Amino acid sequence: MHVWIHQAHGPEAGPQDQMAQKGTTACDPMMYREGALPASSHAAAHVRGRRSSGCIFLQYKSPQRARCLGLIFLQCKFHHLVHLFHILRRHFVMLPFISIFIAFAAAVLACDDCYGPRNNAAHIRHVRRAQPDAQGATVAPRAPLEWGQLNFLHTTDTHGWLEGHIKEQNYGADWGDYVTFTRHMKHKAGNLGVDLLLIDTGDLHDGNGLSDASTPNGAISNPIFENVDYDLLTIGNHELYVSEIAYETFNQFSKVYGDRYITSNVQIINPATGQFEYIGSKYRYFTTDHGLRIMAFGVLFDFTGNSNVSKVIKARDLVKESWFLDAVNFAQPVDLFILTGHNPVDTKASSSTFGIIYSTIRALRPSIPIQAFGGHTHIRDFKVYDTISTGLESGRYCETLGWASISGINSSTFRGNQKPRGVPNPSRKAIKVSNGTSSGTTSNSTSVASSLVYSRRYLDWNRLTFAYHAVGSQDSTFDYHSGQRVTNEITQDRKQLNLTALYGCAPETYCQSCKPFLANGNIFSLVQTALAATVINESRADIPRLIIVNTGHIRFDLVKGPFTFDDSFIVSPFDDAFQFIPDVPYKIASQVLGILNAGAFQKRNTDPRSHDLSMGDFNFNFPLITTDDCTAPDDAFRLPHSHSHIRRRTEPLTRNRGHRRAPNLTPGYVTTDDFGADGDDTPHSAIPSYRQPNDLQANASFPATGLPDTVDLVFLDFIGANYVIPALTKAGGKYTKEDISYYVDKEFTTNSYLPAYARKYWQGNVPNCPVGRGVGYEK
Repeated sequence: MHVWIHQAHGPEAGPQDQMAQKGTTACDPMMYREGALPASSHAAAHVRGRRSSGCIFLQYKSPQRARCLGLIFLQCKFHHLVHLFHILRRHFVMLPFISIFIAFAAAVLACDDCYGPRNNAAHIRHVRRAQPDAQGATVAPRAPLEWGQLNFLHTTDTHGWLEGHIKEQNYGADWGDYVTFTRHMKHKAGNLGVDLLLIDTGDLHDGNGLSDASTPNGAISNPIFENVDYDLLTIGNHELYVSEIAYETFNQFSKVYGDRYITSNVQIINPATGQFEYIGSKYRYFTTDHGLRIMAFGVLFDFTGNSNVSKVIKARDLVKESWFLDAVNFAQPVDLFILTGHNPVDTKASSSTFGIIYSTIRALRPSIPIQAFGGHTHIRDFKVYDTISTGLESGRYCETLGWASISGINSSTFRGNQKPRGVPNPSRKAIKVSNGTSSGTTSNSTSVASSLVYSRRYLDWNRLTFAYHAVGSQDSTFDYHSGQRVTNEITQDRKQLNLTALYGCAPETYCQSCKPFLANGNIFSLVQTALAATVINESRADIPRLIIVNTGHIRFDLVKGPFTFDDSFIVSPFDDAFQFIPDVPYKIASQVLGILNAGAFQKRNTDPRSHDLSMGDFNFNFPLITTDDCTAPDDAFRLPHSHSHIRRRTEPLTRNRGHRRAPNLTPGYVTTDDFGADGDDTPHSAIPSYRQPNDLQANASFPATGLPDTVDLVFLDFIGANYVIPALTKAGGKYTKEDISYYVDKEFTTNSYLPAYARKYWQGNVPNCPVGRGVGYEK
């Protein structure tokens, strides 16, 4: 619990004191916002970062005194009341306190215990919404979390989705809800006598209007993100594409978190010196609240698409640097290594460099546990490296919150509980479950006899999940003022950025891969229709045209309901313009699509919003699978195990003993990892995944009968010179990039055609659009 006690001192009283003297309620959360009080007035504080939140403010003007104290007692556990009593006794004069203390202590003790309600049935119910138009989850988690000696909450690849998924029930919480959740969980960890660390592994930009609609990208979303008091963070490749964003990260964001922001292999040119410097710290050695001594690194994969103001040191070079070797062989005792990185935890993934870092640490420190936290591939995954080392990856886009816990860490300075009482504890050894599938295991044969036990869980990003684990499903007691303030800030920022501006009402949900290519409900059937209807050069409108686009320009699903300015960034954020070659013989032009789909996946090596969104970059193929064939409509493609974050359910889900769960399952994540198939916090029915080709084609202005002799061949500038010209050559044409020109104004891009289509064809039900339930639901 964090307590700020503010006392006015005569003429030095600040504006808050003046407001209180005028009758303003001292408990007003907007009046006593973090950082709003003069430093000299703080009798007690525990705050880190630019925007640490959730502290309780006391202003002891007598009219509000009892009201403030009542609020505090209702929010505190009994463990904290005694400590609070001593604080208040020191700072309050002539306060008739004892009777109030006893009365509220009795009220607190009358509630459920500190670890949640005694009845752990998961009722189906709606919770209060985060953002005003967000959908609420209806099915609670399957069981309480397992709390260990050391616990972790992990986010990664948030990509600006701090508003949550407004039109999807499973992921409707916003960043304010997460702020509240982290505060609850930190308090709970304190009650249990254990440590809880908050970790993020990068990619904060590119993917949502809250980040992308501002200039520069992230100007609005980064300060919102900073409300979470992370213990360890690292950088993602999306912080490095654009120099302006890289410098914002260096000059602003990294300074908020200080030595907790770790960039072990990422440097930037300091304009003041002209020399390369680390954007964050190279490593962090620290001691947890309960005495665990930790050495942490933050390693980005071997990224090469950064702007020229930054430098990414390759992992094979990093492990040879003297400072790194000195940190691994640190002079002070190390109880645990934490390896964070925007880096796949599956060491077999083509882009992962975790194996190199792990092997180096393990060779030098064979008996010290290593816990890794990764990202970049946008999946739920957990890997066992050896008997004392594992890795967790926690999805994407504020859909997933990762949880991990460990007990059995040997430490002479640990002063907490190895097995906290009143809650489930981790019980699994770091041994891979045998399930007949591939693994990213690096070595499963360390000679160290391990007493370590683990748990991992993937939490759906919604208020029902957060409330269940924070306060035992009592949503009415979940909110903190700090979180509500962030939620309100997001609402206002969305209005300021005009993100709620309505283009039209999407009549159904269109998904990237849950339906066969061009089937009803497949987003590329919509793309084909919308391109033909909107990509028109008026001076050549009657000339037949083939319009070819890469499927990778679609970033996310389009959910039934309001199609807004925000959705235009969510679904298709890229600014690829439409080019063409006029009067191409149809017999040649008609071969281009097939040639493109038979070729290599079209990577975006320089686009700041897409390099790691092409799944071929990850050596895994969801949701856009880089093959030239489509599976039959009745045969959903099963993803490779090591990245199977959505796959068909193959056997009944087991029930947790003593836990009553409603029988219906909603569509969502069904995960299998090195610990098996029980990692998803909320069980779901699987969403099928179908193969999608590299490119698609729309035809327009074709004759009513027969085929045209020539066509305008229209394509995106992203694929024109590098892909379409070679395809034309292969088809027998003789064209060069000099033959290419823009078909329409180059300001009309892949971010423009869906809004144009919605304005023209989706005006039914405006402004009261019916909202669907999300991807995977039938109509």
